[in-house]
Amino acid sequence: MNSSTQHISLADYYYGFLKNLNSDSKLDLISKLSQSLKETETTPETPLESLFGAYKSDESAEEIIAELRASRVFNRNIETL
Repeated sequence: MNSSTQHISLADYYYGFLKNLNSDSKLDLISKLSQSLKETETTPETPLESLFGAYKSDESAEEIIAELRASRVFNRNIETL
């Protein structure tokens, strides 16, 4: 938009299209808009507790840690003095 163009609200923009509808169509549109306001779209919240325990194993935490440590590979050479 250039500086000479006036700001127009979204409601005014749509009203420009809809003002020429017949009365029945306008009433139907009002009904649908009203119904959409009543329908609250709720997104289910994921509780933080549900994120815990995602990795399931028969091994204990200590066994998993020991296995991870044992599988480490060091390939750098450390020079001794």
